[in-house]
Amino acid sequence: MSRTIVHVDMDAFFAAVEIRDNPHLAGKPVIIGGDLDSTRGVVSTCSYEARKFGVHSAMPIVQARKLCPQGIFLKGSLEKYAAISRELMFLFDEFTPLVQPLSIDEAFLDMSGCEHFYKDLNSMGQSIKKRIHEKLRLTASIGIAPNMFLAKLASEKQKPDGLTIVTNPLAFLDTIPLEKMWGVGKQTYEKLISLGIDDIPALRKTPLDTLVRSLGKQGYQLYQLARGIDNRLVEPNTSTKSLGAEETYAENIKGEAVHNELILLTDKTTRRLRKLGLQCRTVTVKFRYPDFTTFEKSRSLTEATADTDLLLATVLDLAKPFVGPFRLLGVSLSNFTSAKTQSLFTKKDNLVLWQTIDNLREKGFDIKKATTLKKDT
Repeated sequence: MSRTIVHVDMDAFFAAVEIRDNPHLAGKPVIIGGDLDSTRGVVSTCSYEARKFGVHSAMPIVQARKLCPQGIFLKGSLEKYAAISRELMFLFDEFTPLVQPLSIDEAFLDMSGCEHFYKDLNSMGQSIKKRIHEKLRLTASIGIAPNMFLAKLASEKQKPDGLTIVTNPLAFLDTIPLEKMWGVGKQTYEKLISLGIDDIPALRKTPLDTLVRSLGKQGYQLYQLARGIDNRLVEPNTSTKSLGAEETYAENIKGEAVHNELILLTDKTTRRLRKLGLQCRTVTVKFRYPDFTTFEKSRSLTEATADTDLLLATVLDLAKPFVGPFRLLGVSLSNFTSAKTQSLFTKKDNLVLWQTIDNLREKGFDIKKATTLKKDT
């Protein structure tokens, strides 16, 4: 079955965050590493300006200093990067529940079945890039392809801030250097060269038994990949025990704006809850003040529910003691049960009604009309 897989890879993530937070660093060779006074420190990442000098990730800091003595070396803050990564993963959930994080700054999204929400695949990719820039003020490179292997290669094609769409897998693969293929490390590359295989077209022409005889199981994998075949599925993190939405605001908000934002965040989160066929018992609201002081308040309900009205009432009640202005608001749900294990005392009609509203909205039905429909009903 045809799939639409998106791979999102943030551009020079750690360095980009530092440049975003310190605009005077823009356009300069910024290098993020460990202990700069240690002879064992290594580069975590660096800006594209630093890469022009030959600096790259995992390079010893000592060597980076020799290559780029004018570089701006920063220790960085893993805690800060991890917090932004969490915001990024929350953002991906706005597009699809099928998100597989690959690292702190990249993830696969299975957008199969979501194509009709966009004019075309370019519009899909641009929508994701735009949302990332709006919320995080960072750029990402995106690859869109029929499988994970091709999507990851595509995201690397036009860095930084690129968007590559693979419509002809074999023609696309023939533009990729052999050593860039997944599974082709230094030793494998040297083995392939010894077999007279120096590019992907040559790999594709090599008989399967020759590859298996020389490389074993890996030979079969490369035989498949050279043909653009990758049957892996995007697997969401099954250990995730909560889902939610949060928003960081360009300007601090207070008063009625807080109330309206909590409605939107709750609506977004409960729609995802129903889409996954789940109900929840625990609601958590997150508040961050302008000085970055952050509070969370939770409440567990007596019965699990996926009813937006009930969960919103809880969110608003939890928010009462907190007075803005706020720079970030968040709503998350946890303590899940399947909708199929619904209590006999739960109003099942409400769940059916909300699911109907969700379906109408996915088809473009106006949100205000949907709200009116529920009230009238």
